[in-house]
Amino acid sequence: MTTFVDRVELHVAAGSGGHGCASVHREKFKPLGGPDGGNGGRGGDVILVVDQDVTTLLDYHHSPHRKATNGQPGAGDNRSGKDGQDLVLPVPDGTVVMDREGNVLADMVGQGTTFVAGQGGRGGLGNAALASARRKAPGFALLGVPGEERDLVLELKTVADVALVGYPSAGKSSLISVLSAAKPKIADYPFTTLVPNLGVVTAGSTVYTVADVPGLIPGASQGRGLGLEFLRHVERCSVLVHVLDTATLESDRDPVSDLDVIEEELRQYGAGLENRPRIVVLNKIDVPDGQDLAEMVRPDLEARGYRVFEVSAVAHKGLKELSFGLAELVAAARAAKPKEEATRIVIRPKAVDDSGFTVKREEDGIFRVRGEKPERWIRQTDFNNDEAVGYLADRLNRLGVEDELMKAGARAGDGVAIGPEENAVVFDWEPTMMAGAEMLGRRGEDHRLEAPRPAAQRRRDREAERDEAQRAYDDFEPF
Repeated sequence: MTTFVDRVELHVAAGSGGHGCASVHREKFKPLGGPDGGNGGRGGDVILVVDQDVTTLLDYHHSPHRKATNGQPGAGDNRSGKDGQDLVLPVPDGTVVMDREGNVLADMVGQGTTFVAGQGGRGGLGNAALASARRKAPGFALLGVPGEERDLVLELKTVADVALVGYPSAGKSSLISVLSAAKPKIADYPFTTLVPNLGVVTAGSTVYTVADVPGLIPGASQGRGLGLEFLRHVERCSVLVHVLDTATLESDRDPVSDLDVIEEELRQYGAGLENRPRIVVLNKIDVPDGQDLAEMVRPDLEARGYRVFEVSAVAHKGLKELSFGLAELVAAARAAKPKEEATRIVIRPKAVDDSGFTVKREEDGIFRVRGEKPERWIRQTDFNNDEAVGYLADRLNRLGVEDELMKAGARAGDGVAIGPEENAVVFDWEPTMMAGAEMLGRRGEDHRLEAPRPAAQRRRDREAERDEAQRAYDDFEPF
């Protein structure tokens, strides 16, 4: 059974916002209590959090679909809906979050690091919140906004200071087991190590971590063996250790040729591995032939500029010198890293000429409107309610969408789409002479909430409204 997974596809869906409520207060002896519809609750977010107790992405391999809870709808008597609960997903330290195209969205290193993978939708406003001096009794409410849905790729890159690399059965697992308290699987056959192992080493005042990576073979950078699958775990390491087998039974191998093969694979993989500090460990000197071969190849390796250690994981020879030598390199690498600056708050003010939306005419003649506000307003509108549609028209007009459509050359009857192609609202545009609320006179108002007027006054007002509407119709000139 698989116990270690370092790459998964995760499908997250944040909670949708609750719908607002359209309600009128009803109480004995108060027949015209006014609107009292509450707002909908906010949808829950999906949040990734680094947890040191989590070492694998196995849970998301078995359950790749995760969804936060929705916000509750509002209710009458000004009762707001309950917010959806955030879904917190723990991930290992060193997890890289990418989209399906491979673009890095977050590099999560350090306990407690968070990333909002899916933003919960806004709750819709109830008619009590939509009431104003001109719209005293709205007969509609706004719908909740759907939560964000995303397809992500999570990739784990081990966070360690030192990486042990080399051929299978070179003794890497044995070496990490004697340098630290790690207990990797050790056996006398190739590819015993199928997953990276981490160990903590203390050398004087320096404490560092060592990663034992599954064995590399020629062609590892192109996916042969297990190399490509686990070379990513070497990317974060500051120091590379070539563990060379001086007692191999294969006649076509020797420490120098093994080193050349592994170096070529690291170079082809890239990611800056060819520039990392490295040392060479000649392992298994407890074997007589191994000691002789180590003494033979050591001058050649030192002539190439490598620092060489002769060790035996079985006989515990040369381990102290190796651990302190690694500590020196780790300390130097840490000192060379730039110090993290305090978090700076960057303020990017909105440009004075930024309308917050764009209008573009497409090849098929459709005028497409894109922008955060228009697209959100579309999702919040109940198109079965004429008053809600009129409210949307007022909002778009105040934002300047109609003016921009005219500048772009739109004419009456042209198709207008708001939103992306896969989820757009399309309608035939009819330009208005004035704002929608002014056109209809008293949209959303309830005349019963006003003081009674004499019958003659009400008749004169109705006649004046009819005359005004007729004049507007007569003066209207189509484009």
